[in-house]
Amino acid sequence: MTTEDRSAQEALEAYQAERPKQQPAAVLLRPGEIRLEQVAVPEPGPGEVLLAVRSVGVCGSDTHYFSEGRIGDFVVEAPLVLGHESSGVVVASGPGATLHRLGSRVAIEPGVPCRRCEQCKAGRYNLCPDVVFMATPPVDGSLQRFVTMPEDFCHPVPNTLSDDAAALVEPLSVAVWAAQKAGLRPADRVLVVGAGPVGVLCGLVSEALGAEAALVEIDERRAGRVGRLGRLRVLTPEEGRRARYDVLLECSGASDALWENLGALRPAGRAVAIGMSARDEIRLPLSVLQSRELVVTGTFRYANTYPRAISLARSGRVPLDELVDAVYPLARSAEALLASHEDPSILKAVVRPWIKEP
Repeated sequence: MTTEDRSAQEALEAYQAERPKQQPAAVLLRPGEIRLEQVAVPEPGPGEVLLAVRSVGVCGSDTHYFSEGRIGDFVVEAPLVLGHESSGVVVASGPGATLHRLGSRVAIEPGVPCRRCEQCKAGRYNLCPDVVFMATPPVDGSLQRFVTMPEDFCHPVPNTLSDDAAALVEPLSVAVWAAQKAGLRPADRVLVVGAGPVGVLCGLVSEALGAEAALVEIDERRAGRVGRLGRLRVLTPEEGRRARYDVLLECSGASDALWENLGALRPAGRAVAIGMSARDEIRLPLSVLQSRELVVTGTFRYANTYPRAISLARSGRVPLDELVDAVYPLARSAEALLASHEDPSILKAVVRPWIKEP
């Protein structure tokens, strides 16, 4: 039995021995204030499973909600539990839930669509207008010990993936979806702007799919951290614009990033806007867009990407554990949420709700 299998079995046995009705959760009360509170352990409904949360990656959206209380039109108006990059162990099943045996380890896909609308039926469930997404107000997330999820949005992971890696299948899915939207082909030259976790994953996915990727990053500490991975070429913005590329993956969210980098694309190049900008309107160089017949598109989360993302992680071509720089217990969630903001050399902080305070 592997360490992961033993850990999952221990989580299952601990739940079955106690059958807790209450659990600790890191609750965002207002911008800048999180408090550890006791909340009810949910009961799995029809087609749902109860999961013991094993690892939660800190996303930039979590940090925005914590610091500012909003992202665009999504405003925190009531106490909220953050966290949506998650892995867990199935410890109980609701009526009719048969996909997972108890003790199974899964990566949690956090956005559950209505399954009935036009977008869902077309396979674009990421564009469902009624999607329920963890840690998006007013829906609670996974910075707690237990959560329920529909069983088909829990994806089995092999025991070769750690709990942290299984949680990071979520941001890896963002990168996989971006590659699909770009129509990425082997031997493409790819420029990734912004070397945060999603940017790094976009670079790693591009390389794993046979393309040649270069990352642009203006922060020297972040650039140095990515350089120490030893897997991707990291350039200054000026260096990045000296070459020509087939694909531009804009992950920084900087308002002028597309304006500044579209000129680096070859004719018939493809650009994908992934990072969310603080400004709703941005500039585009129309003459470059038209004269080179460039294609520019956006992305919104992902659809049907988890199996491919898990396969890439399992193969070792995308080493998710190498992105993790800091690990926190649930009681230090506020510290985890600010970790990469205070130290840009930290690529990814994770919270493990089951570990105790040192």
